[in-house]
Order: sequence, then structure tokens, then C-alpha cells
Amino acid sequence: MTALLDEPALHPSPVDRVRAAYRRIAEVDRPEVWIALRPEAEVRADAEAVQARLAAGEVLPLAGLLVAVKDNIDVAGVPTTAACPDFARHPAETAAAVERLTAAGAVLLGKTNLDQFATGLVGTRSPYGAVRNAHHPELVSGGSSSGSAVAVALGIADIGVGTDTAGSGRVPAALNGIVGVKATLGIVPAHGVLPACADYDAVTVFAAGLPPAVAAIRVMAGPEPRDPRSRSWPADVPLAAAPRVAVPVEANLTALSPEYRAAFERTLELLRERGAELAEVDIAPLLDAARLLYDGALVAERYAAVGAFLATDPPGADPTVAAIIGAAATPSAAAFAADLDTLARTKAQAAAVLDGFAGLLLPTTTEHPAIAEIQADPHTVNRRMGTFTNFCNLLDMASIAVPGVPTAAGLPFGVMVVVPAFADQLAVDIAALLTGDEPPLLIPDAVPLAVFGAHLRGQPLHHQLTAAHARFAGEIATTDAYRLAALDTMPPKPGLVRHGPGLGAPIAGELFLISRAGLGAFLAALPAPMALTSVDLADGRSVVGFGCGYDAAVAGTDITEHGGWKAYLATR
Repeated sequence: MTALLDEPALHPSPVDRVRAAYRRIAEVDRPEVWIALRPEAEVRADAEAVQARLAAGEVLPLAGLLVAVKDNIDVAGVPTTAACPDFARHPAETAAAVERLTAAGAVLLGKTNLDQFATGLVGTRSPYGAVRNAHHPELVSGGSSSGSAVAVALGIADIGVGTDTAGSGRVPAALNGIVGVKATLGIVPAHGVLPACADYDAVTVFAAGLPPAVAAIRVMAGPEPRDPRSRSWPADVPLAAAPRVAVPVEANLTALSPEYRAAFERTLELLRERGAELAEVDIAPLLDAARLLYDGALVAERYAAVGAFLATDPPGADPTVAAIIGAAATPSAAAFAADLDTLARTKAQAAAVLDGFAGLLLPTTTEHPAIAEIQADPHTVNRRMGTFTNFCNLLDMASIAVPGVPTAAGLPFGVMVVVPAFADQLAVDIAALLTGDEPPLLIPDAVPLAVFGAHLRGQPLHHQLTAAHARFAGEIATTDAYRLAALDTMPPKPGLVRHGPGLGAPIAGELFLISRAGLGAFLAALPAPMALTSVDLADGRSVVGFGCGYDAAVAGTDITEHGGWKAYLATR
């Protein structure tokens, strides 16, 4: 079954949730998390407005959930600093993704700290202070979306909005024991986001669990005319696949600390126990491509974003960040073009490596350093921590980070599911095996398709639904307006025909979710006497379903009394 996250009010009282959050803020005393925390009275007023909308009958899928937004994302009326006070801009409009969250009933708490200009994976590169790990304050929180992740991990915010270019929406999730979702590039619009590398930036979500994270991404997703790089879910978006998961060969894991290596093995065993089939693949080409983000000419995109500002030597600039972005001014156009060619070739290699798999499971990062370690050497460990994350956006892949089995010392350990562009639902399903959740549905425009015969699970034509990446959504029954006939076809199949209310019987079937293109392919290839038509279900819904021509049903054998095709087959 698929969890459909359309139910309103994940929290019973938005105002009570606000009160609890501000009590928690005082209790944990983590001022470094915030760059701009809104006054409680303002946030409570917004929560009261949400309660009024609910009372008026609005359906708000995120009603009362509290949101913390990374301070490189615009919120009207609140300065955007990107953790550099001298850079502060005063946006007149709110980023599209945040607008969509609040329209769905979420309430904004404030803007959070980050590695300056979203450059770093450690959470320490900010004049507003190093963001300490939520549970182990001597350790790094991960960056660059450090504040948003820690606000969630501390139980203050329900949703943390971050960005991810090199892993910033995933590494903080791993180090703080929460979930991080980085959808396919452009699915969540980047309107209102200060670019780091404009072609490879993604707006991301943190949450304590998988269902609220997916619910937030689902609300935020969709094309946006103010973002020329935004994208829609394609007509052939895959909705399901067998849980066959690729994992890296031993030679790909040399960067892992011994503690993380052992935790990864225990996590793989857990995934096997929960039904996944694992097979090793060599991802060396992907890891090589990852180095292009900082060691290649692609880093020039960081200079294009804020290099001219940093060249003025503003007093609030972090020296490590300024050095990285300043050096990005030197690559040549020819080198940039060569790197793009390398990425195109590596994309093809990645597609070949992952052919036949639902996704790739990797450690999210390599280790969990102390803040003191990063302060002593701000470059080496930070660079290593992006080993497994850096290639995802370069190769147009989606990823979901979830907690794995903790280390032997009890520290959080995270893994991530990586999938090709637009296969985000497959990543959700694999992640759900590890989190233990009923897998939530991410794709909003899947088409319900009712089947009653040879396409049922275990029947000879079910493989056609599997090949179309259709998703099982539950057992169903029609109203009593239908009759069922066994047809003279090969393979044997029944025909469902509507006769009228009370002139038939409830007929058992199964419901699947299928892409628009998948449904079109079924219709184009459908042999006579079968047809796709509207079918009325006993629960009041009308869905597309398989039927047949009246003359074919009359020529067949009426089997309505059995109540369904499988029940009829059981009598033969």
C-alpha cells in the first residue's frame, strides 16, 4: 500500500505547536542556529491565521508545521545575509518554495545559520558562530544547511528548508540523525535562492521522519515561471520498481572511517532483512566526476554568484570561503567546456552502471569530525566529507538521506539513496525500507488504474504493469452495477461490463497508480475486445479501469457470481 499524504493537520493545534517550539528554543539555548528568529507573537499570529483557515474548511496538508529557512533563501521582510552581514539584501518577495509551504499551512519560525554563501559541509564557516551538532555539541553539525538541520534535530522546527549543491541537504541530515530530501534538480524551484552554482543548486528539506519530508517536497514541487531552470515531473515518471539496490564495491569505500565502514555493513544487512536485493557495482567514474565540483572548472559558477562581492574584501567574509570562491575566477572557458563533456560521458556511464536497479545506496559522508578538528584544518576533512555527495547534482541525480544503523559508539550514521533524475519515488520507497515507514507518495499526478483480470498480481499480464513502473495502491471492489464474463482469449481473461445499479454485483480488483505515459501506452496497445473506461468503485470513487465490449461479454461465460477473477480461477 502507498501512504497518500493528503490528510490535513499533522499537528492538532498550530498555536500549541508554536508555544512548544519557543519553550524548546529557550530550553536548548542554541542561539547559533538562528540568524533571524521571528518574535513569538508574530509566529503565533500566523498560527492563529492557519487555525482560522482550517475552521473555514480549507484543506491544508502542512497545517501548523513549523518551518526554519536557510538564510540564503529569500523571505519577504527578512534580510537575506547568506551568513555574511555585509552582503545583506532585503527581498520584496518570498522564494517560491517557501510561499508554497505557507500556502499549505506551514508557519515560518525564522532564518537559519549556514556555512557562508553555502560553501562548506561542516557548519562552522559563519561569523554568526559554528553551529554545534544537535546531540553532540563538540562535533560538527554538517553544512552548509547547518542551522535548518539542527533546528529540526532539536525538535524546534518540523521542516527545515536548506539547499544542496555538493551535499548540504544530506550531510547535516546524516550527522544529526534526521531525514534530508534532495529532489531532482529543478523539481523544487530555486526562485529566491542566492546561487552557489546556479546549474547545480537544489532546494531541500529536512524533517525528523520520511513522511513529513516527502509531504513538504510534494507541496514545494512544480514548475515556476520565475525560475528558468524549474522542471515538471515527466509524463513517464516511474512510480515503482522491485527493491533491487546497487551498493559500492569495497574499493569505492576507502575514504570511510573504520567506524562508518562497520556501520555501513550493518545498515546493508538491515536493508537485506527488510526485503531488498543488494548487488555490488563499481562507482569509480561517479566518484571521479565528484571532484570536478571543486577541483575542476565548474567551480567558476561560485565566482559568478558572489565572486565580485568577495573581491571587495568585505569585513564579514569567512577567509576559507573567500579563498575558495576567489580561486574560482581562474578556470578558462575551454576547461569549463571540457568538464561539461566529462559530465555528459559520466552520466551515460552512471545510467549503464545502475541499469536494472531501483537505486544506489551509499554512505552519506565519510566521518564525523569534531569542531576543533575543523578549526585546526578547515580544508582537508571538509573536502573528504563530500566524497559520496558531490557527484549527485553534477550528474542530475536525486537523493534521500536517512539514518542508518548507528556506529558502535552510538553516534549517528547516515546513508543515502541515489537515483537518476525523476526516479525520486523509487528513492522514497528504498528509504522507507530503512525508516520502517509506509512509503509515502511523492508524485502528485499519478493516474489510478483499476484491473480485474490478467493484470492482477500473480496473473500472466501483470508484468506489463511492472514494466510500466506502476504502483500497487490496494485492493478494490466495484459497485453492484457490473457483471463479469470469462472471455475466449489467450491468455484467459475476464471482461467487466456495466449493466446498471443493482443489475450486477461488486467485482473484486486491484488499483495501481501509473504514469500518464504508461496509461497512454496501455491504451495504444490494448487488444480487442478490451477497453479502458471509467469504473465506479464501491468507495465512491470513479477511476480508469479495464472493461470490454458488450458483445464479447455476451459471447463469454458469465462468472459474476464468483465476485472476481481470482475467485473464479480458484474453482477451476
